[in-house]
Amino acid sequence: PACIAGCKEIILCTPPSKDGNINPAILFAANLCGITKIYKVGGAQAIAAMAYGTETIPKVFKIFGPGNLFVTAAKQLIQQEGVAIDMPAGPSEVLVIADETAVPEFVAADLLSQAEHGPDSQVLLVTTNEIFAENVNEAINKQIKNLSRKEIAIKALQNSKAVVINSLDEAIALSNLYAPEHLILSCGNAEEMSGKVTNAGSVFIGNHSPESAGDYASGTNHTLPTNGYAAMYSGVSLDSFVKKITYQQLTKDGLNNIGNTIMVMAAAEGLDAHKNAISIRLNY
Repeated sequence: PACIAGCKEIILCTPPSKDGNINPAILFAANLCGITKIYKVGGAQAIAAMAYGTETIPKVFKIFGPGNLFVTAAKQLIQQEGVAIDMPAGPSEVLVIADETAVPEFVAADLLSQAEHGPDSQVLLVTTNEIFAENVNEAINKQIKNLSRKEIAIKALQNSKAVVINSLDEAIALSNLYAPEHLILSCGNAEEMSGKVTNAGSVFIGNHSPESAGDYASGTNHTLPTNGYAAMYSGVSLDSFVKKITYQQLTKDGLNNIGNTIMVMAAAEGLDAHKNAISIRLNY
């Protein structure tokens, strides 16, 4: 989206591997997007470098991209230094709302796909059926054995919950309070329920809409607000890279039409010079 928006300068910061090289897939993607300025640095130190500038890394106007708790804290701090950020985007999270029409194996896979991100990730299952919750737990125990990052997923699951609730409407109400980064609706009337969602980073509707699709190929941006910030922020989009300027030009007739309104409002605020800027023109 930065390229489409016409940003004149785009830089990429990414941590190198232990051998000092950058992941070839990242280099390929950067080349595909026309990004030529790539720096081998990540974490909070990358945020600082882009915010203040160094001998090699230029100071930027806006910083995009999720990270761990330290990255999120760094991004929020540098906002006070005149640098904009996309949003507070920290450890990953998913909330799945499921009823008896959902497939336990599908839901388990979706929960694990977030849990494997990091030990501070959080996954939450909200269901109307206690037996379904037990079936999902069994499926998780089976699937997690085959994960290369199972130790990480296990730690994340220790901070996660399954909640049995009375109705899907209550589930949606809970989700809107939680404001998840990712919300998966695995229920029979998923499309209808999606219309009741007010707070979520991205919504995945139906049993065949895994969160992984949003990460890689469905077309939406997967940099999304976490930690409840979906109640206040939207995910990254083309609009995130656009700065808007407003323009106005009034004719004498136009000023005559709204002049009295302006003077009344200026007088109400006790701003005499504001009022005078209108009256002096109307009486000229």
